[in-house]
Amino acid sequence: MEITRSGAMASAKGPDDYFTGTVRLDARFNGSGNLSGATVTFEPGARTAWHTHPLGQTLIVLSGLGLAQREGGEIEEIRPGDIVWFEPGEKHWHGASPNCAMSHLAIAEMKDGSAVTWMEKVTARDYAGLSAS
Repeated sequence: MEITRSGAMASAKGPDDYFTGTVRLDARFNGSGNLSGATVTFEPGARTAWHTHPLGQTLIVLSGLGLAQREGGEIEEIRPGDIVWFEPGEKHWHGASPNCAMSHLAIAEMKDGSAVTWMEKVTARDYAGLSAS
């Protein structure tokens, strides 16, 4: 058994290349094997860039009100207690709603040493649901 104490790892800012707005990464972990994850907090309006995961991704919403969208789909609201699964290779983004912060636990498995492939940023029009899919 291994316990990593809360606060043992400093919070990190979500990199500007992969996020829009203020995003904080906490409790980052790499479990046994290829499992990785983090608690991610998005301030209102903050979001990821479009991305995929080679073996899929699970989000467990912890607080606030969030948004998530898969390519070609509608923007969906996500709330505390919701569990979101993105299929392997499914292009998607997720983040906070325009007026409310959101935190989630993000969990993904690595394949060939990578858990994510980052793509273009989500535009303001895409985030507002104004762009045609």
